[in-house]
Amino acid sequence: MARYRDAKCRLCRREGTKLFLKGDRCFRDTCAVEKRNFPPGQHGHSRRPPRTAGYGVQLREKQKVKRIYRVLEKQFANYFAKADKMKGVTGENLLMMLERRLDNVVHRLGMAPSRDQARQLVTHGHIQVNGKKVDIVSAPVSVGDTISLVERMRKNQQVLDSVATISGRGGVPAWLTLDADALKGTVVALPKREDIQMPIDEQLIVELYSK
Repeated sequence: MARYRDAKCRLCRREGTKLFLKGDRCFRDTCAVEKRNFPPGQHGHSRRPPRTAGYGVQLREKQKVKRIYRVLEKQFANYFAKADKMKGVTGENLLMMLERRLDNVVHRLGMAPSRDQARQLVTHGHIQVNGKKVDIVSAPVSVGDTISLVERMRKNQQVLDSVATISGRGGVPAWLTLDADALKGTVVALPKREDIQMPIDEQLIVELYSK
């Protein structure tokens, strides 16, 4: 399975904003964006300010969303093609499909402090959906689905610490509920645009793919 393996903090610095790729570290003073808020590379200090319009801005917005949800180019393009065929607003459809990914849901429930760690839980077979093991990170959840940990992971200290500190990372969104004692979450509704607090302008992505 292809995935990005280089330094994650470089991605945040390249986009000029926190993408919350390192879990709890992103909320501390040690965050790279806090310490070095300029693009990575030898000439990062002297790089020209980003443009405020045009193709470059649209491209950066697409790259930002790809990096937030940890998907690669072809997969992201497939999501957009599906969103474009659905009823409703294409940009919002795209974000809602990304929000419903199993790795994102595990992260949003607080079982993992970052989406990369949530992906690891899923691929290693530690996550159950409706009592059945699911190891496909892109599997979409539906209303009524129950997401839980397998028995051997319910006493894992990293998971327990992550769930205990979820409020410091923004809490559980309204479309999910978490039973912290049972380490189990439920999808009570489909996500809405207002459930995504990240600074995303999805219309720029629609404009990019419409060229």
